[in-house]
Amino acid sequence: MAIGAARLKKAIASPLDVKVGDRILFGKYTGNDINIDDQEYLILREEEILVKRSAELPKRASGKK
Repeated sequence: MAIGAARLKKAIASPLDVKVGDRILFGKYTGNDINIDDQEYLILREEEILVKRSAELPKRASGKK
């Protein structure tokens, strides 16, 4: 849905590896659930992401013709 602008490490901002549209996998008990206007959101730290698939990668070709 959306991401922050940067992460802070020792008071230095560095860009995130995750972009809007990327598909990610994360652990079952990671992140924090919040509700805003009856909509549920999950807030994650970048360190909690296990796998990321970039939105820029082409989809895998199917072997069927």
